[in-house]
Amino acid sequence: MEFVLKRADPVGKPSRHGLTAMEVLSPMDPPEAYAAPSVVPVANQDMHPFLRHFVAEHQPFLGEVTAFEGAILSIQQSGYTKAADEKLRRFLNFLDEEFIAHSRREEAALFPLLRRRLLAEGEHGSGEDPQTPVDLLRDEHIKAVQLAAVILNFLGLAFRLRDEQSRLMVLDAALEQGKFLVELLRLHVYREDNVIFPLAHQLINSEELARM
Repeated sequence: MEFVLKRADPVGKPSRHGLTAMEVLSPMDPPEAYAAPSVVPVANQDMHPFLRHFVAEHQPFLGEVTAFEGAILSIQQSGYTKAADEKLRRFLNFLDEEFIAHSRREEAALFPLLRRRLLAEGEHGSGEDPQTPVDLLRDEHIKAVQLAAVILNFLGLAFRLRDEQSRLMVLDAALEQGKFLVELLRLHVYREDNVIFPLAHQLINSEELARM
């Protein structure tokens, strides 16, 4: 069965590296969020191979994000089809298999030492439990997985509902969460490529990166 969804969208301290700008970035405010903090850029070829590997993994992932977004727009414009459903589920499966594994490697190998270096440099928030950009990215890993689970549950629920209006409402909610997920993931990759990896290049030496 096909459905056409028609609706309107709802919707520190001075820092040597400029990281405190990360504290005000929001996945729901992309124009400002994509204005990178004043971190010294590092060309990809100048990065350690360990960091370049993470950057390289982002490229096919962003391609999957774009395809997922295209499926959402297609559903909103032309209705819910079997082909669109397959594209949505393909991305959610990709996220489960590839994004989680990628995130765990970052969290296990890179993030602990980088967080300690950021704390030592004074690049963190205030309070009893000071937060660094690494903590922000770790939280985004969790939020992405949670959003994917919500979308999958909404899709499963929608086709168990007999009432058409209720089904449309649940499908609409799933698509809206999908749009949030797309923006979250794009911003997350931007932050890693333009902030976190350049900082790791600056704060962690080659020998340490080679041991990761």
